[in-house]
Amino acid sequence: MPEADELPDPLMNEMDPRLLDLVQTRLTSFVQWDLVRFFHEHPQITDTAENIARYTGRDLRVVEPELLKLARQNIVEAETLTGLRVYTLSDDPAMRRLVADFIEACRDPRFCIRATYHVIANLH
Repeated sequence: MPEADELPDPLMNEMDPRLLDLVQTRLTSFVQWDLVRFFHEHPQITDTAENIARYTGRDLRVVEPELLKLARQNIVEAETLTGLRVYTLSDDPAMRRLVADFIEACRDPRFCIRATYHVIANLH
């Protein structure tokens, strides 16, 4: 039988279903959150993992695999230009709207607590 602290709090699932799905299945790390915020704030940028790591203050060895995961989730696009892999925010309007809704929701501390709960729960 699970311990009391292992039982999910029903309040943690009280989120917009699209955003709940996003944090449960696509944005599964805090590095990914930072990267999504970066791309949301700079929607026209197309750059290498190395530069993105530098802009976000993170280690390239951590950023690059997370960018690849975001590309598999169609949140960012990866392409090779002049021999370098570069990343940019997806140009899909629905994805951009979802990212914008996520960033906006992050302004609410209750949402952040709930979303953090799901990321941590997925780490196990």
